Amino acid sequence: MKCPFCQYTDSRVIDSRPTEDSEKIRRRRECVKCGRRFTTYETIETVPIVVVKKDKSRQVFDRDKLLMGLLRACEKRPVTLETLQATVDDIENELQNGTDREVTSVKIGELAMDRLQKLDEVAYVRFASVYRQFRDINSFMAELEKLLDKKQNEDKAT
Repeated sequence: MKCPFCQYTDSRVIDSRPTEDSEKIRRRRECVKCGRRFTTYETIETVPIVVVKKDKSRQVFDRDKLLMGLLRACEKRPVTLETLQATVDDIENELQNGTDREVTSVKIGELAMDRLQKLDEVAYVRFASVYRQFRDINSFMAELEKLLDKKQNEDKAT
């Protein structure tokens, strides 16, 4: 590890411990040459997830882009930012744990809609209206009817 002060390439680890979220290892190091101390963080290297878009182009999965879409859908709704961040974490973990390194944008959209439907129905309909690109009021109403039917079936089961 290169010292940020003198650029010497040898240092020794003084202390190691996991961060609060246990996602990284925090290491205190001391430069062998100048004796100054600095902190480094070690993370697990993950294989990037590639998103295959509808036009067949490919780009690296961007969790911020997904979060922004969920935030737009939940605007002025009683859904906290922490809940949405946890939802994005959940979707990203599911994608990382899958065997496919390339995932379609359709699959990501479906995962987001599944979770939004459980969080907030209005946010779900907002997201679905943009995601599914409803062409007219009839296709929008068909989606609402599916949502209502599902809700009625759940109410009957309880």
